[in-house]
Amino acid sequence: MAASTDVQRLQARVEELERWVYGPGGARGSRKVADGLVKVQVALGNIASKRERVKILYKKIEDLIKYLDPEYIDRIAIPDASKLQFILAEEQFILSQVALLEQVDALVPMLDSAHIKAVPEHAARLQHLAQIHIQQQLPSRPHFGCAGPVYGDH
Repeated sequence: MAASTDVQRLQARVEELERWVYGPGGARGSRKVADGLVKVQVALGNIASKRERVKILYKKIEDLIKYLDPEYIDRIAIPDASKLQFILAEEQFILSQVALLEQVDALVPMLDSAHIKAVPEHAARLQHLAQIHIQQQLPSRPHFGCAGPVYGDH
């Protein structure tokens, strides 16, 4: 009984879709949307039955849909005992990382020192001094022209 009501609802929806697409006058000619959909489905079925690659792809699409389902992760959840085994297997690595983090934590006060905080100011001064040094070096360097080396502004 429920299947027949589902079919009737589906048929009513298709008829409403046809009225929406073709207007109140009905379908153009005798062609209906449902007939077109059936033809497309039959054509795809024929193509799929003749080609092995297409069959494989259809199966892979089903697998892909299954793996993309958010509930799939819940179905294959890893037990706590397995998680514990993973953690215990990496115990030495975790302990070495903890020791390195403790060393970094001990060195943080050095990074907060006044000397480190003044680096941007010193960098600007150093850049200015480097430019002055370059300008002082330019007149004393020989320039090679077509006739040979030329010194200074001569």
